[in-house]
Formats: sequence, C-alpha cells, structure tokens
Amino acid sequence: MKHTLDKFFYPRSVAVVGATDKAEKIGHAVLRNLLTGGFKGAVYPVNPKYKTVQGLKCYARLSNLPEVPDLVVFALPAALIPPLMADCKKAGAECAVVLSAGFRETGPEGEQLFRDLKTAASANGVRLIGPNCLGLLTPSIGLNATFAPTMPPAGRVAFISQSGAMGSAVLDWAADKNVGLSHFVSVGGMADIGFDHLIDYFGSDSRTACILIYMESLTDARRFMSAARAFARTKPIVVLKAGASRQGARAALSHTGAMAGNDAVYDAAFRRAGIIRVQTIQQLFDCTQALATQPLPAGNRLAIVTNAGGPAILATDALELRGGTLATLSPDTIAALDKVLPPAWSKGNPVDILGDGTVEQFRAALHACLYDPGVDAVLVILTAQSVTDADAVAQAVVAESKAVHSKPVYASWMGLQTVRSGRAILEAGKVPWYPFPERAVVTFMHKVRYRENLELLYETPPDLPIELSDINRTGARVVVDIVRKSGRIHFEEAEAKRLLACYGIPVNATYLAKTEDEAAAIARSLGCAVAVKVESPDIWHKSDVHGVRLGIETEFGTRQVFRFLMENVRKKRPDARITGVTIEKMVDTQHELLIGAVKDPTFGPVVVFGLGGVATEIWQDRAIGLPPLNLALARHLVEGTRIARLLHGFRHLPAVPVEQLQNVLVRFAYLLMDFPEISEIDINPFAMSAEGGIALDAAVTLESSPSLQRDPYEHLSIQPYPTQWIKTVQHKSGQKILLRPIRPEDEPLEAELVEKTSRESLYFRFFGFTPGIDHKMLARFTQIDYDREMAIVAVIEESGKPQIIGVVRIVGDAWRDTCEYAILVADNWHGQGIGSLLTDYIIEIARAQGYRKITATFLKTNGAMRRLFEHKRFVIRSGEDGADAAELRL
Repeated sequence: MKHTLDKFFYPRSVAVVGATDKAEKIGHAVLRNLLTGGFKGAVYPVNPKYKTVQGLKCYARLSNLPEVPDLVVFALPAALIPPLMADCKKAGAECAVVLSAGFRETGPEGEQLFRDLKTAASANGVRLIGPNCLGLLTPSIGLNATFAPTMPPAGRVAFISQSGAMGSAVLDWAADKNVGLSHFVSVGGMADIGFDHLIDYFGSDSRTACILIYMESLTDARRFMSAARAFARTKPIVVLKAGASRQGARAALSHTGAMAGNDAVYDAAFRRAGIIRVQTIQQLFDCTQALATQPLPAGNRLAIVTNAGGPAILATDALELRGGTLATLSPDTIAALDKVLPPAWSKGNPVDILGDGTVEQFRAALHACLYDPGVDAVLVILTAQSVTDADAVAQAVVAESKAVHSKPVYASWMGLQTVRSGRAILEAGKVPWYPFPERAVVTFMHKVRYRENLELLYETPPDLPIELSDINRTGARVVVDIVRKSGRIHFEEAEAKRLLACYGIPVNATYLAKTEDEAAAIARSLGCAVAVKVESPDIWHKSDVHGVRLGIETEFGTRQVFRFLMENVRKKRPDARITGVTIEKMVDTQHELLIGAVKDPTFGPVVVFGLGGVATEIWQDRAIGLPPLNLALARHLVEGTRIARLLHGFRHLPAVPVEQLQNVLVRFAYLLMDFPEISEIDINPFAMSAEGGIALDAAVTLESSPSLQRDPYEHLSIQPYPTQWIKTVQHKSGQKILLRPIRPEDEPLEAELVEKTSRESLYFRFFGFTPGIDHKMLARFTQIDYDREMAIVAVIEESGKPQIIGVVRIVGDAWRDTCEYAILVADNWHGQGIGSLLTDYIIEIARAQGYRKITATFLKTNGAMRRLFEHKRFVIRSGEDGADAAELRL
C-alpha cells in the first residue's frame, strides 16, 4: 500500500481524463496547474474530443498512452467515471483521483453511483482518492494535481481535508504566510483511501513533521484510532472537526453524505488517541504555526511579560477559563526583576514593565521568566507606544527564544501599522505572533492538552488481573438471552442488576412484586425502610412519571404506595405495560453518581461517568471514555468531572473509596466489550459513601436485532487485550510458563528483565550499549496497539511473584504486509529453548493476523540469533554495517 500511495504523491507521470481548453472547466485548471507548477514528470491529456490540449498531444483513451501513468486524475461528469475503471486496468494504471461531484451527496441516485464507483475500482484493482474532492499536491516536486489557484512552498506539514473549499482556503493562506507543506490531499467522499491510510503514510514520511486534518465525518473509527495512536507520540496530529452543533451536524450530513457522530464522543476519542482538537480555522492555523516553530510546554504554567496591564488581564482571564495557571515567580526571579525594572513594576506575574518599558527591560524580564523553574512558557505582549521600539523588542524576543530551546515563547504585537515590521521579525525568527493575547493563550493551552494526552499514553496503570476471575460471562449471557427470547429489548430492573452483578458491580438487591400482597410481604421480610419503584419495560426514567417513593417504613405504607403508583402511572402513561413494582432496601447516599453507556454510531460503545440523580442532564457534569479501560484510564475519567473534588473529601464530607469506583468502571467497560448487542445502559444513581458504592437503579436496552458481527470485538473502536493468545506451556524442566500478550501493567516486570540482562545481550538486542531504558521507552514497549503490534511475554512464578523471562515482538506495517521481529531472553534462560518457544508462537500469531512475511535485522556477531533463524527456516542475507537481514515468508 505504501508503494501505491507513493504513486499518488510522487508520480513519474500523470494523466488527466477530461482535460480541456475551456478555461471554465476543472479539467483545464488541473492540467494548467500540472504544467505550470514545476512538475518534471510526463503529463498526458485524455479526451476523445481533442487532438491537442494546452499545447500537448491529447489521447482518446488511457490505453492509448505511450506509458502506464502512475496517477490518473478524473475531471468528468460523475456518471461517466465508474465504467472508466476498466480503462485504468487495461492501461495498467493503479491510482486515481476523482475530482467530480455528483455522487452520494446528491441523494439516492448519487449514492448508487458511489457504490458503482467503489465496486468498479475494487474489481479493476484501482485505488481511489475522492470522489468530490479538490485533488492533491506535493510542493517539493512541483506536483499540483488540484484545481486550486495557488500552491504553497515545500515544508514539513501535511494537510488532509474532507472539504475541497476548506482545502483551497488553507492552500491560499499557507502560500500567503509562507507556511510550507509536505503534502496536501482532499479526500472528499472517501470511497477508498481515507484518513487512516493517509495518517499511516504521512506518519511514516520523513518529510512530514505534523499532520493537519479538517474532518466532517468518520466512517472507520477503529482504523482511524489505530493509525492516530501509532503516530501521535512522534508527530502532532491536529484536527478541526466540523459538526459540533446539532445544526452543524446536519450541515455535515448534507455536505459529505455521512452521519456526523456525537461531538463529545469525538472529543473523548481524540484525547485517547493523543490528537489535538481545535475549534476554529484560526486555531488550526495558529496551532500549526506554534507546533512548527516552538517546543511543547512541560506544563500549564504561563508567565506574561507586558507593557500594558489591560491586555495582560484579558490574557489571564483566557488562561484560567481554559484550565491554565498563571505561573508563580520564584523569589530569585522577583529579585532579579527588581534590579532591572522600574520601581512601579507589578512585582509579580503578569510582569508589567509599564508603558515606557525599554528594549532591555523587555529582554531582561523575558530572560528571567524563561529561567524560572516554575514557568513552562512565556507570552510577551507589546502594545504600540511612541516610546517603544517594536522592531528592537521583537529582535530581543527572538534572541532569548533561541537561547532557551526547552520553553516556548509566544508574542502578541498589538496594533497594525506600527508593529507590522516587528511581526515580520518575529515570524522570521520562528516566534509565533498573534494580534490579540487571547489567541496566544488558546494556542498555548492546545499544546498543554497535547502534552497531557501524550503523558496519558505513557502512563503506567496500577496492576489489575488480565481476566477478572469473578466475572461470570456465562451467567450474563443467560440474562441477556432471557430478555431477547421474551421478545423484549428493555430489561426489567432486577434483570439489569443481575447483569451488573455478573460483572462484580455491587447492586442493591431488587425484588419484584406484582400484587399489593406481594409488595407488603417483601417489605415485611426486609425489615427496614424500603424504596418502591414502578416496573415497566416502557418507562426508562421512573421519576418522570412520579413512579418512585422512598423511605417507606411500614407494611401499611407499602400497600398504600403500591396502589398509588399503579393508579398514578396508568393515568400518566396509559400506553405503558406495567409489570408491578420493585422493592429494595434504602441505602444511605452521600453522592449520587451516573455510570452509563451508549452505542455511538461512529465509535461504538462509550462509557459516561458523572454526577447522577434526577438533575444529571441539567448539571451536565460528565466525562466520556472509550472501552477498554484500565485503572489509569478509569482514574482520568473520574478526574475529568467536577464531582471528583467532592469524592476526594470536601469540608465536612469524608472521602469515598475512589479506587473501588475505578474498579467498577473497568468492570463496566468489560461488560460493554463482551456484549455488542447492548445499546444503552444507565446506572443512576450509583450511590457512593465512605463505606463504598452500590448501584441503586439500573436500566439496560438491547439493539433491536441480535449482533451479527464475526469478530467479537469489532464493535469497539480500540482493540482490547487479546485474551485468545494466552496459554500455559510446560518447559522441559517441568517449570510452567505462561505465554501471554504484554500489557501496560507489565512495565515494572519489563524493567526488571532489562536490569537483570547482561550488557552483551542488550547490545545484541538494541544494536549498541544501552546505559538504561527510561519510563518512556518502557511505556512504548508495554503500551501497544494490538491491531498493529504484538509482544508475547514468557512469565514464570518465582518465590510467589511473577517474573518475565523473555519477550518476543512483531511490529507490523499499516498494510498488514510485513512485520519486524525482535526478541530478548533473560540471561539465565539462554540455551533452554525459550527463544525457540517464543519465536514459534509469534510466527503462529503473525500468520493468524494475515502478514505475508516476517523480517529481522541482527548483528553478524550474534551467533545464537543466526542459529535460531536458520532453525526456523528464515532466509538470511548478508548486510552492511555489521548487520545481516533475515526473512520468513508466511
């Protein structure tokens, strides 16, 4: 696939089908751009109506061309294009860009054309970009296969746009601002090549340092998440997602012909993948410039240096509104500033050097702030003053920024004519400038959130059993099947609680009473105050129909409540089927929480946590996460809400066992993973107190039709832990060895393996002496995407503790063609068959995952590795620089 995409972005020849001399036609604009942009390859117009077009010989059909074109660009009416896929095959062409509109965005007839195009392209072996797109360009080779009027300079930013008009605007802006692009591609309707393919390609491209995306909808969330998570650690991915409002979502539907997913879920998914999300076109540009020119901040503490108090106050307001912190300057910094600033300076942060501040005072204030350990970034604000030399201050800011490479510097040169040349100096010196300080703060906070998302990717979660042993999946399946066989999709409350209990989620026992006498008998047997709730498969929120009564202390009161609920609910909902009432013990409630789930049309099941109770929709205090969850992710989910502060204890309220809550969220995520047919779950309230938590009410709804998915986890947007590759084997010594996929919780065990491995073994594994492996590298080894990488650890019990004695790994390319192999075995297990055992198992896994070959590189001096490869029938080729290559065809 990479070879195919190379033909799109680095073609040796391009054919334009629909080329014309008519200046108002797209075929004319594309051909003109190819001829005038500096592209050195061959360009072939194709149109049976012409002998020549724009001075070039024109060909009637693709099959008439003198060579096979690497790239074919179609600029024809939509209805003509699907049959021409056969012409591509006949001519030997494998790559096509379809610029034409008139497909699924036009209605049912266009939808059929879209399907016809996909089918024809697939049948003829043609990969597509489009339809309904602007095209693509690669400035470094002068390739402009678009109908946009401008081409920006070559650079290191790749831009993917789902909107052609947006793409054209960005190209114009980039050309004006001299922002260089490595590539631009307008994906349009994404009949074939989509975001995931392009992220993989640009993520592997050494010419690209940052990826920008304008997105309106997403059709393959799992592939997108896998690609984004693979590269977000090393290359920032910035997304502007349209359709945030309900009206915007409807506009996105009509514009791209695809359903816009829930916006809050997109936010959660982007955070999980380490993506920077911006809200406006301006933020997209601002963030791009800052990423290209300045380092990431280590934290959210901002220092502000200014010659005007008002703009600094506005910047501070914007900072606090977005969760940033005004840095507290150290006493040493204050003392240093006292020596160089006027007596009336602000004596703190913001550092107001006053309206007559000099160039030297600006420089000294910036220098002091940059060297303060409590400062993560500095914003310099300059307002035009008659005594201020904006150009000289800009030069000083550039010089200080270059001197301290570890902290970002932002500038707000406020004004217009008097600061224009100063802005040019800042831009040339790679210090991003903004006309207003709030924009600088927003950009800073985007980079802060990106840093936080990356830290989440690297975080090591507390240990948790791979398979929670007390989960009763068989019992849960029985509950679900009972509901399905009864012809219902809504669970009764008792059924919903039984389902939760199967996953170890604590529930308040519920008893169904169909008659007044049964209700009284249940209340008498419980012997305490009870809650009585109407039971109906047609009523989701019981409080909406006044169907809940709490604190009923007597048998007589229970009878009265039963009669009241029956009569009252029948009046309010005469259409509802009423089964009876449920009765349960009253529970002391310190906090009412919501734990819920909904199946998003784009990302599949999502977990919702927040403040519960009847007013949960009003308070809107909730956080969203994607399964699977581990304890670290569950903790971040809880901490993403305002209620979290109360859960940790506040004034007279004691702290609650938050660890238990995190465990419940992990178990809840397992439930969503195991039952793709679940459409919605609502645990509201989940009551928490200092003694623990318990589900007081629960509702579950199934999808109308049973799940037909073949892969048990294909409903998830993130591949969960692959339990199918866990097995126990017996070593020839009699020692039992557990073989299983690596997991994030293994970082301490992996670190112990490395610490106990000899320098020679590490030299062979890492092709050089390794002074030590830090947390980030260990996190990279243990926190993997099982969709594109696999690592199997061999674990034994030693003195009652688990110990990793070996790890084998394959890292695949995005196209499932080739995977690269590596292995490390503990020194005291060398020569005992562990390497052979692990290699056999990883070869089995590679075959099952559809890879065509396994490759490896090893040092010529590594005789043990050479013997292992020979034994496993790898083909060994002699290489250079002291290393040989091994390859096994699968």
